[in-house]
Amino acid sequence: MRIVGGTFRGLKLAELGQGDAAAHLRPTTDRVREAVFNLLINGNHGNPVPNARVLDLFAGTGALGLEALSRGADHVTFVDNGPKSQALIRANAERARVTDRVEIRRGDATRLGGNGGQPHGLVFLDPPYARRMGEKAVISALDGGWIAPDAMIVWEESRPPDIPAPLVLIDQRKYGDSIISLVRVPAGASVSSF
Repeated sequence: MRIVGGTFRGLKLAELGQGDAAAHLRPTTDRVREAVFNLLINGNHGNPVPNARVLDLFAGTGALGLEALSRGADHVTFVDNGPKSQALIRANAERARVTDRVEIRRGDATRLGGNGGQPHGLVFLDPPYARRMGEKAVISALDGGWIAPDAMIVWEESRPPDIPAPLVLIDQRKYGDSIISLVRVPAGASVSSF
């Protein structure tokens, strides 16, 4: 697994090894990551990556958040509750030499609690497939003030997610077994009242 674009392009990420079956580690493939960033950067909905504060929920290896940093994001908050994931994210942030631009939080993405910092304008959401954890995580992040108004959410699932109102689906693509949904938080929506 490598970073596919930006300033870290070609950077080899830490090996997954046997992974962590209990944590459902299933990294987004290089091909799907490249397609996601092409969609974000070249789509007709505005490029949300430059200077973004990124929230990477169910972060796994951290590849999506690191790809965002490589392409111009300012900061990434990684959230995952698996010890293997925590170690992989830390190792990958060290390889990219961006430990000063990341925060690694161990916790349940479906129960985030309140955000004590600035909200995030770009969110990656890659929950274990077919367990409806993404819906819970989005609501938790919105309720806790983690997501900024007009934020873009990149949601990877094996089936189309149930998108809570008033969030708006702006694009959806299928790549192999993955369905990528781009979801926007409407600019006028109160993100703390979900």
